[in-house]
Amino acid sequence: MNLPLEFVKRMEKMPDCEAFFQSYDLPAVKGVRFNPLKVTRETFETLCPFPLTGSVPWEETGYYTQEEKVGKNIWHAMGLFYSQEPSAMSAVPLLDLKEGHRFLDLCSAPGGKGTQAAIRMNGTGIAVLNEKVSDRAKILARNVERMGIRNAVVTNHDPRELAKKLPAYFDRVLVDAPCSGEGMFKKEENAISEWSEENVKMCALRQAEILESACTLLAGDGVLVYSTCTFSEEEDEGQIRRFLSLHPEFELLEEHKLYPHRVKGEGHYVAKLHKTQGERSEPKLEKTGIGKREETVYREFERKFFKGKEERLFLFGDRLCSLPEDCFSLSGCKVLRAGVPLGTFVKGRFEPEHSFAISYRADEFCLRADIDEREAVAYLRGETVESEGENGWCVVACKGFPVGLGKRVNGTVKNHIPKGLRI
Repeated sequence: MNLPLEFVKRMEKMPDCEAFFQSYDLPAVKGVRFNPLKVTRETFETLCPFPLTGSVPWEETGYYTQEEKVGKNIWHAMGLFYSQEPSAMSAVPLLDLKEGHRFLDLCSAPGGKGTQAAIRMNGTGIAVLNEKVSDRAKILARNVERMGIRNAVVTNHDPRELAKKLPAYFDRVLVDAPCSGEGMFKKEENAISEWSEENVKMCALRQAEILESACTLLAGDGVLVYSTCTFSEEEDEGQIRRFLSLHPEFELLEEHKLYPHRVKGEGHYVAKLHKTQGERSEPKLEKTGIGKREETVYREFERKFFKGKEERLFLFGDRLCSLPEDCFSLSGCKVLRAGVPLGTFVKGRFEPEHSFAISYRADEFCLRADIDEREAVAYLRGETVESEGENGWCVVACKGFPVGLGKRVNGTVKNHIPKGLRI
C-alpha cells in the first residue's frame, strides 16, 4: 500500500514501526455485533449466514468475520446485527452505561457507536444521537430504526447549538471525533488521498471545539469518552492533554491506543474522562402532546394490533410517536426521529408505520403474518406474500423476527416497507 510520505515519517518514530507498516499488506479486519434487543447470542450464531472467526475481546456482542458482503442478507435488513470494525467497538464499553442514563453521542453518524451504546441501555433512559451533517443524520436515523432502538432521539445540530439547549444534562457523553482517518486507510480508498499534515491540524482544531461543547453538555460526576480512528499525537494524546490543561474539573481515568499490528483491528484511540465537579440540570420535559380524540382512536387500534401499551405518546403534526422516558422538551430542536414513530392519523383513523412494526418483538403483536426465509427475501424486495388470516394491518415475521409492516386482504399481504429500505 502506498502510504503518504509524511505519514510514514511520523510513524517511523515508533520502535516497532516495521510491524506497523507490514500490517497494511494484510486484509482489513472486519466485524459484526449482534443485536440483543432482537436476538440471543445462540440464535444469532445459528442464523448468521457467514462464518464468524472469533469473539471481539472488548465487546461482548462483537465477532470477527472476513465476509465481504455482511449486509446482503435478510437478517441484516431486519436489524439482527450491525457491521462494525472491531477496534471501533472499544470506545462504548468505557462509558459504563447503566439503565436510565442520559446519554449523548455528539458525532453519531452512521450510528455504529451510538446504536452500540443505546442497546446497552436496554430501552431505558434517553440516548440522544446527534449528527451535524443532515444527509449523514438521515442515514443515522435509518440505522436506529433498523436496529429497533426505542429510547433514541436523533438530532441534526452543530454541537455548539446542542450545548446551548442542554447544558449539564447528560450523564455520559461520547465524542467520536471527525479525524484524519489514518485507521481507515485499508477500509476507504479516499482516506489516503485526503490525508495531509494540513488536514491533521484542521481536524485537531475542530476536535478541540467539539470537546468544549461536550464539556458544557456533561453533568457533574459524568463520564466523557473521546475516540478517533487515527494515530496522530495532535488528535489523540495531545488533544486530551490540551483539554485537561484547560479543564481542571476533569480527570483522566483510562487511555488506550490500539494499533493494527498489536491488536486484531484497524486501530483506534480512546480516552475516558471523569467530570469531578458541576451540577446536573433538569430541563423542561416534553408534554404528552396528544388530544383525547386522537388517543381514543390510537388506543382502540392498539388493543387490536399490539399487546403492549405505549405511555409516552406525542403528536408531531399528524404523526404519533412514543417518546423515551423523561424526554426533554423538543421545542426548537432539529429532530429527525424521536423514540418510536408509531404511525399517522389519516381522516380520523390511525395507520401504523414500518418503524412500529420492527421496534418490538414479533410476539408483542396480535396480528401477524408468518413467512419463511424465501418469502422474507421477496417481501424485503417489495413483493407481496400469501398468508391466511384476518384482513387488515399485520406484522410480517420470519422465524419470530419482524420483517416489516403489511396489510392483509383476502390472504394476500400487501407490502408496506418504505421503498428506501427495500433490498
